Amino acid sequence: MISTPNRDDLVFPKGGWEDDETVSEAACREALEEAGVRGLLDENPLGEWEFRSKSRMNSCNSKEGGCRGYMFALEVTEELESWPEQANYKRIWLSVEEAFKSCRYDWMIDALKKFLLGMNTERTQLCKSADSEDSTAKEHQMYSPSPGCSVKKPSGVHHQLEKSCTNDCVVQV
Repeated sequence: MISTPNRDDLVFPKGGWEDDETVSEAACREALEEAGVRGLLDENPLGEWEFRSKSRMNSCNSKEGGCRGYMFALEVTEELESWPEQANYKRIWLSVEEAFKSCRYDWMIDALKKFLLGMNTERTQLCKSADSEDSTAKEHQMYSPSPGCSVKKPSGVHHQLEKSCTNDCVVQV
């Protein structure tokens, strides 16, 4: 999660996307710019939320500042020592419990819940597939939409989870 100036609560990296990029490419770019992380982005969004942007009342396709947001799970593979918006955002690693308590917006709490539900489902499916003889079904299928970010293509294929990833694991969404 990241901190923002003059606030005690936290948010997940977020922002708009450019005309020449997909929503998943924008998610990778925002994670890099605001949190200084790169990784594997799950191409399936955790969900879609509509919210009001106080800072952009005249943007987001309406005069009232209505915006539509898509949240994605990102498996962080690299933390940068410096990043483009480091002066404005501080990267903060938290336990899941701390993340729930620190989220600024209800829709981000909802995204975190959906992420955890997906992790539980993936963990169950991984345990079932571990018993099968087909080990090739456990490999990633990825493509690179932009430098430093790979997107997991939706295929029912599941990656291995560390045994230490329980309710107190650190997450970045």
